[in-house]
Amino acid sequence: MADEAAFRQEVRTICRLYHQAFELDEEGVHLISTDEKTGIQALERLHPTRPMEPGKPEAQEFEYVRHGTQALIANFDVVTGQVIHPTIGDTRTEEDFVAHIRATVDSDPYGYWVFIVDQLNTHKSAGLVRLIAELCHVPEELGVKGQSGILKDMASRAAFLQDPRHRIHLVYTPKHCSWLNQVEIWFGILTRRLLKRGNFTSTAELKQRILAFIEFFNQTLAKPFRWTYIGKPLMA
Repeated sequence: MADEAAFRQEVRTICRLYHQAFELDEEGVHLISTDEKTGIQALERLHPTRPMEPGKPEAQEFEYVRHGTQALIANFDVVTGQVIHPTIGDTRTEEDFVAHIRATVDSDPYGYWVFIVDQLNTHKSAGLVRLIAELCHVPEELGVKGQSGILKDMASRAAFLQDPRHRIHLVYTPKHCSWLNQVEIWFGILTRRLLKRGNFTSTAELKQRILAFIEFFNQTLAKPFRWTYIGKPLMA
């Protein structure tokens, strides 16, 4: 029962943040939903797609050549509905995520930032702790990874990273609750509108097309999601 109560509280915390997003924005707080979409394949179709004809649907070539993959780290701004400061590269490592968070915060280095993320180990890394400690001017000793202090293990690092006293902190979705992270909804849009039927001759083209889609989305389609769930159980 204690685990269930803790789970429900975590869900309510995130839903409450979504409902308070505009108030937080007026106070200067950026509420950002962040996650990685990895293994995005640069697939080149062997033959051109045949367009629709009267009585015939579009026919897409099913054979393809693989040209490698890219990893996208995306920030969905809960208030504006835009995808801001995306990072696209060959890997999704601890260093990649730390660099992504640094670059995002650099856009408003003295602002307040709340990042909603899942429970991935790179979201609880020693490098991320060091970054937040640096940016928030945390005076206390961080300890030694695997041995002592804040850096000791993932639990101690997560406790530090989600401390609301820091002007930059994380809020974790419960395990197996990716649906609570709004950027996952946007990943679905990206997949349907670009990736599912795309044709990419290289990873460089894939990256360029993703960035172009993000720019198009931000200019023409972006709007905040209407979040109606308040964290109560869906069934009695």
